[in-house]
Amino acid sequence: MKILVVDDEPDIRAVLGECLIAAGFETQEAGDGEEAVAAVQAERPAVILLDVVMPRQGGLETLPELKRIAPDVPVIMCTAYMDVPTAVRAMQLGAYDYLTKPFDPALLLLTIKRAVERGELLARIDELKSQGEGISLADRMGGSRPIESVIQQVAQVARSNFTVLVQGETGTGKELVARAIHNQSPRRDKPFVAVDCGAIPETLVESELFGYEKGAFTGAVRRKDGRFQAAAGGTLFLDEVGNLPLPTQAKLLRALEERQVTPLGATRAVSVDARIIAASNADLEDATRGGRFRPDLYYRLNEFGISLPALRDRREDVAHLARRFLDEVSMELHRPVHGITDDAMELLRRHDWPGNVRELKNVIRKAALLATDLITPEFLPSLAAPRAAGQPAVAAPAVGGELSLREVSEVATADAERRAIRQALEAARGNKSQAARLLRTDFTTLHAKMKRYAISARDFQDP
Repeated sequence: MKILVVDDEPDIRAVLGECLIAAGFETQEAGDGEEAVAAVQAERPAVILLDVVMPRQGGLETLPELKRIAPDVPVIMCTAYMDVPTAVRAMQLGAYDYLTKPFDPALLLLTIKRAVERGELLARIDELKSQGEGISLADRMGGSRPIESVIQQVAQVARSNFTVLVQGETGTGKELVARAIHNQSPRRDKPFVAVDCGAIPETLVESELFGYEKGAFTGAVRRKDGRFQAAAGGTLFLDEVGNLPLPTQAKLLRALEERQVTPLGATRAVSVDARIIAASNADLEDATRGGRFRPDLYYRLNEFGISLPALRDRREDVAHLARRFLDEVSMELHRPVHGITDDAMELLRRHDWPGNVRELKNVIRKAALLATDLITPEFLPSLAAPRAAGQPAVAAPAVGGELSLREVSEVATADAERRAIRQALEAARGNKSQAARLLRTDFTTLHAKMKRYAISARDFQDP
């Protein structure tokens, strides 16, 4: 198992190399960030030890590029100074952990061992997810009567070529159902291509869906296939299809009817063979009456409709889902939390879950990060009774406690991001594009963060 050591000082690389080789690892060296990127592109290591301060290209400048080309490889940042802002920044950029020089050999090897285990675990989780985790849709969603009905509908439509419209609130599992339909269909061995229609700016949505020819617009330096072509023979999942602008809706209808798309700048249509599954968190029938969605496209997409129940309408699934999410995050953190107390579970069951299953997952992940043995009500501050003024949601982790600096940084970063996004959306009255500008980020990043934290722009829009 190979460890890449990135440091501009040869003596440090030599000492680390001897320590790692003695522990049974293979090593590879790089003298700066550029050499590190080249080394990872040539051969992916198990773990990267990355110095923060280096000439030409330092660690913080190199880390994003390393995570882009090898997102699953844990990166441990190394520096001579314990600088909390730098540590927080490194964690935000995707670092696994943060060590200071001179290294404690035992701590160094323990950190590398945990990083290796985490990398292997994440690779295994991704593999299982790509295979549907080898478990039934009931295990992933619950065993309630409403979910049993959904499972029956999936089985009924999967082997047909019907276009399917999946509707339900944010966080109810629409993509999970779409993947289940694909995995049970004759197209299972072909691509499943998911498109979040709400995350693509209006000016780019047609080129993303249908592709474009070289020279079709400024910046089109080469031909590019669209998502329809990428899904050839398989399934194209159009999430939040209600966000498509009306001109694009007309072109989508034509593509569905004629099984052809015309890339931007092309003079001829291209035949496509992709099964369409669309999803929306808004009622598209209401949208058609309001003139926001074409009725003919709605009826074309709704050859077979599946409505997903909100979590508050199937509270019997809460305990099952909470325990499954707890198992997942305990494996990820390699610091198992052994269960959820009865009073904490009662809080989970009573909550209305406006963000549905996605919100439940986020709550369990944060509670597991803070808890040391069992999840109790104190680790569910957003679900507990209102707090007295000035009382913190949860006690700050003590220095030298159970949480590592990386974990403390993750909690602080998530809380800060959640508050900033809500404040920006409130100031922008729910306009995501304007909120993104206020936050000095791009639309796609904001949309992804809102999904992660179960924040809906509709909560901030004027009634």
